[in-house]
Amino acid sequence: MSPSDPDAPDDAPDDAPDDGPEDGPRGGRSIVFDEVSVVYPNGTRGLDQVSLNIPAGEFVVVVGLSGAGKSTLIRTINGLVPVSAGKLSVGEADVTSARGRRLRRLRAEIGMIFQGFNLVTRRSVMGNVLTGRLHAQSVWRSAFGVHTKADKEIAFEALERVGIVEKAWVRAAELSGGQQQRVAIARALAQQPSVVLADEPVASLDPPTANLVMRDLQRINRDLGITTVVNLHFLDLARRYADRIIGMRAGQVVFDGTAAEADDAVFERIYGRSLTAEDVSDDARVSVTRAAAGESADESAGETPAEEAASE
Repeated sequence: MSPSDPDAPDDAPDDAPDDGPEDGPRGGRSIVFDEVSVVYPNGTRGLDQVSLNIPAGEFVVVVGLSGAGKSTLIRTINGLVPVSAGKLSVGEADVTSARGRRLRRLRAEIGMIFQGFNLVTRRSVMGNVLTGRLHAQSVWRSAFGVHTKADKEIAFEALERVGIVEKAWVRAAELSGGQQQRVAIARALAQQPSVVLADEPVASLDPPTANLVMRDLQRINRDLGITTVVNLHFLDLARRYADRIIGMRAGQVVFDGTAAEADDAVFERIYGRSLTAEDVSDDARVSVTRAAAGESADESAGETPAEEAASE
């Protein structure tokens, strides 16, 4: 069995790269769930016979209440949560059976963006972004932080795509929350992934910054063709940026359609209750609050922004 065989055991030489994918743009990969279920050790069912086909290059937003299964759904795609039953594939790779080097190779193709940024705050922005290149480096380069010129160019390009290349040598701790999340996006881009997963990436950000981050993700999806799956709680952002919305409830898909099809009645069915102001970002809460109170647009037409803010 050759060392480059993806089924080979984990006995590669210490100075060999981790058998990651070839460098360079590759476009997106399709994601297929076939009757996928996840049961946690305590008996909780995270996913219940989920079947989905996400074409390569699509921008998908997954919505649902806490505990609905949306984080489980995303984390099965890169193997962070193992599948209990069914089959899950990313492109030609079978995630369900991937172990060891095969799983690491798959994860190298999948960028992950977390709500909490997961940056090393004492390191520079560039140092954090370059961790996205570890899969393509030998062990000694990774251990001593020796990066190739090509890797540095990839990292700079990733920072340019999210508009913070001027912060390259600033410590991550000195950045705002929005800037830190954009560094996290750049780190994922430095992997040169075919899939990007984002688990509640704007939950801790203010509305203007949340929109900036979502626009970055949407633009990257459009420009590079990377398949993008984002978990969101805010319904207005889901409608604004998604090509397709998947609604989760109790581990099952209860809605799968376009953003145009996802009206308030659909979201109420997904959530199993009436919508509240907490279900949208701050810049959309005024209209939701008025709708809940039965106030018409004509009644509020004369209010100034200051009056609107005061009425919240």
